[in-house]
Amino acid sequence: MGRNVALLIEPQSLVACTISRNVQEFDLLIEDMQNVAGDRWGDLTFAEAATFLAQPDSDTLDFVALAIDRQDEGSIDQVRAVIAAARAKGIQVILVAEDVSPTILHQLLREGADAFVPYPLPEGELQRAANRPRSPAPARAAEPAAPGGTPAAPGGHSGVVIPVYSMSGGAGGTTLAVNLAWELATLDKELSARVCLIDLGLQFGSVATLLDLPRREAVLELLSNTEGMDGEVLAGALQTYNDKLHVLTAPLDLVPLDLIDSKDVERLLETARVNFDYVVIDMPPAMADWGEAVLSAAHLCFAVLGLDMRSAQNTLRLKRALTSEGLPFQKIRFAVNRAPGFTDLQGRARVKRMAESLGISIDLQLPEGGRAVAESADQGVPLAEAAPKNALRREIAKLAKQVHEVNLADAAPQKARAHA
Repeated sequence: MGRNVALLIEPQSLVACTISRNVQEFDLLIEDMQNVAGDRWGDLTFAEAATFLAQPDSDTLDFVALAIDRQDEGSIDQVRAVIAAARAKGIQVILVAEDVSPTILHQLLREGADAFVPYPLPEGELQRAANRPRSPAPARAAEPAAPGGTPAAPGGHSGVVIPVYSMSGGAGGTTLAVNLAWELATLDKELSARVCLIDLGLQFGSVATLLDLPRREAVLELLSNTEGMDGEVLAGALQTYNDKLHVLTAPLDLVPLDLIDSKDVERLLETARVNFDYVVIDMPPAMADWGEAVLSAAHLCFAVLGLDMRSAQNTLRLKRALTSEGLPFQKIRFAVNRAPGFTDLQGRARVKRMAESLGISIDLQLPEGGRAVAESADQGVPLAEAAPKNALRREIAKLAKQVHEVNLADAAPQKARAHA
């Protein structure tokens, strides 16, 4: 039966409809709509949708599947109008997109689309999107405050947030972030700390490569619509490495750094913090507008630099930028990668002179890891698995142990007060 005929004959019985330039170009969507809604669905063009959604006949709709491809990018205002009309009626909008730029997807999700499903559709994905609540979950009742005045964490955790920066390309920030996260996840066999590794290098982040994990469309959907984020939504975008480390990779496609703003980052980090014991963040080699939100949420930051002029100049620029804006520069702990050994007195003197000239304290010296570092990255495994006796791996393991011990020592008085 023609779907437009169905709309005319029996509109009151419809529970869903597709809206597209030509639904025949999305044949797999037709099959999925049949599976989800049976015969109680119709199809509309963009022009027809604006008229139909303004009529009382559309009141019975539970959701619309808005199907677009690259050809529709030129008429994006029409698509926005459809989303606005559906939102006004309280109808869920599921965006089905093929070869559409991440910028356009981001804009449409910001306009009010409730979910994004890539085309061709993964099996059962339309059903899951249709079952997802349209509105954010109701606000929780206020949690009882701890005696110190801090509200109890809804997810049962109060995680330590640790961003890692690279002061120049190839300095080793991603290597430190990935291996520190893995060491924290495997350090304490009894407590089994929950660790989340987040790659905020939205454009060229390589955490997925270092852990041999696929990049998923779900990441872009999560970052583009954070208003309803909770632990369950975050978990849907995470992957696990060896069942121990939870990872949010960079998006599948290259996206602009302003895909997210400070509010998005605050929601992401707060959701991660209350669901994990440690949140390690691999930061991009750029200071985005939302960088302040990361610094504000951070308990401790690491900045990795090399013994070269690029790192020195970038460190000085970072220091000036943060101090001029009144941002917490003191949270940053500087680490020299490929540091000279104990017997290299001339090299160690260079490290000291660099720290003095920049007016910083170099708290950590990471030894040269050699070929094993590149090989472990190419294999997609942490150093602890590829080269457990490597000097760099041992130093990162020692750092993870120090961070964990300090965290346990800080947590002990809080637990004592909570049980008092």
